[in-house]
Amino acid sequence: MTGDELFPLTLPGPVAVCCDCHGITRAPIPVRWIQSTSGPGTTLYVCPDCAPRYSPGPQWDELPAMRR
Repeated sequence: MTGDELFPLTLPGPVAVCCDCHGITRAPIPVRWIQSTSGPGTTLYVCPDCAPRYSPGPQWDELPAMRR
């Protein structure tokens, strides 16, 4: 058994993968929540550099249908 197996690298604090540039960020910003039909939903995160490309709030396809 090697030292890397005995002592794996653990990163303190919030860490996420940016859904835009696919880089690892220590300052994740949630931009979208995807509902799942079975099990819990998934939150997508972006890094601070990619955040200005995303609009705040729900996307048009995430809004409930309007009733007439």
